[in-house]
Amino acid sequence: MKTILVDMDGVLANTNQHFIDYEYKRNSNQILWDNISGLPEAEAFPNFLEDVNSKGFFRTVPVVEKAVEVLKYLNEKYNVLIVSSATEFPNSLTEKAEWLIEHFPFISWKQMIFCGRKDFIIGDIMIDDHPKNLDLFPGQRILFSQPHNTNSIVENSIRVSGWDDVMNIL
Repeated sequence: MKTILVDMDGVLANTNQHFIDYEYKRNSNQILWDNISGLPEAEAFPNFLEDVNSKGFFRTVPVVEKAVEVLKYLNEKYNVLIVSSATEFPNSLTEKAEWLIEHFPFISWKQMIFCGRKDFIIGDIMIDDHPKNLDLFPGQRILFSQPHNTNSIVENSIRVSGWDDVMNIL
């Protein structure tokens, strides 16, 4: 059975929308998706570091559309592992685990990998929104489109715009 490595932030969790919502609640500043295209997250969102280091941020992120349905299907056909670079932001470790349990109850704790780097995780397919994670991956690479990777090119990868595209590929 093939192993699929699935990123959380920007793939399962709609972190960009969450940053936009946080900014609006903070000071009524409306960030538009078109205005953040091609920008790294730390530039696109003025309070990026404050937000990712605040308690509750990762626990309350909305789910990406169709992520639950498609991942549930893939979990029955593949060995699915959720791989998240969570150690950079210590609050995120517990919050991400709780978030996964709530929104993806079919994912076991044994399928969750929280790490600092993804280049040593072994699998056949990787779905990620950050090119740096895909660049060194030797298997099938799926780049999940997000504003910060609009201008990115990852060799030997397939770019998808959402979970419907993932379903059609896999």
